[in-house]
Amino acid sequence: MGDVLKYELNPNFTRETVTLLAGTSYPVGAVLGRITVSGKYKLSTSSGSDGAQTAAAVLLYATDATAADQKAIVIVRGPAIVSRAALVFDASVDDTAKTAAKHAQLTALGIIPRDPA
Repeated sequence: MGDVLKYELNPNFTRETVTLLAGTSYPVGAVLGRITVSGKYKLSTSSGSDGAQTAAAVLLYATDATAADQKAIVIVRGPAIVSRAALVFDASVDDTAKTAAKHAQLTALGIIPRDPA
């Protein structure tokens, strides 16, 4: 977690426990989107219409959800600073413009991606 989260004002405010959608092992620093219908989270995609195309959280601990949905701790709001280099994106976020869009979506939540100082 220390490689991703560099600052947060108050963990009781910035963090939530969420359900990760089954089917993959999620690495620490995964940028997640929230599926509108189920409320579950998965890797935030660069397109789609299920709600997960908008970045909504950053995963703080690696979680294996390959066999079943799993609970996980994420940061969902700021003020917080995360390491830009430690963020992990879905394979569809495959160019600079798409990465910048995810950074902007996180920034709108108060989760600021920054390069290490």
